Amino acid sequence: MMYTAPRAEKRVAQRLEEKGVTAYLPMIEEVRQWSDRKKKVKRPLFNGYIFVRSDKSRLWEALQVQGAVKFVNFSGDHAVVRDSEIEAIKRIVETGVAVEVETTHIEEGQQVKIIGGPLQGFEGECIQKGNQDFFIIRVPSIHQTVMVNIPVKFLEVVG
Repeated sequence: MMYTAPRAEKRVAQRLEEKGVTAYLPMIEEVRQWSDRKKKVKRPLFNGYIFVRSDKSRLWEALQVQGAVKFVNFSGDHAVVRDSEIEAIKRIVETGVAVEVETTHIEEGQQVKIIGGPLQGFEGECIQKGNQDFFIIRVPSIHQTVMVNIPVKFLEVVG
């Protein structure tokens, strides 16, 4: 897996393929709203990332492509994505289902602010219940708590 320069994923994938390096850039289609129109656009599923299949001897060559930044590393080793994971991503992308990628990680108990949707501006605490994130607002004067399921994309850590 490789990091790319911002908004360079398509060009980097194309340049890698031209050099004979196998690259996979999962793309999804979404509707974008402008003030005067709506339009379907294709964008990378993972901003700033491309999957690259290469021998270790050709890794340096892949990094020489304009727009390539570096390979993703964990504890000093290159990140390796299994074929089964790539196949799962391909299958999801091919179905055309609505997909969102969430990279924000909010810990249970952190103070958060709602940054989108009808409750925008509220501040409270994020808790988890099962595998969903909930936003809670405590009303101490009446010993009550209001709990609302809010998508993490609408929450921002405060402080």
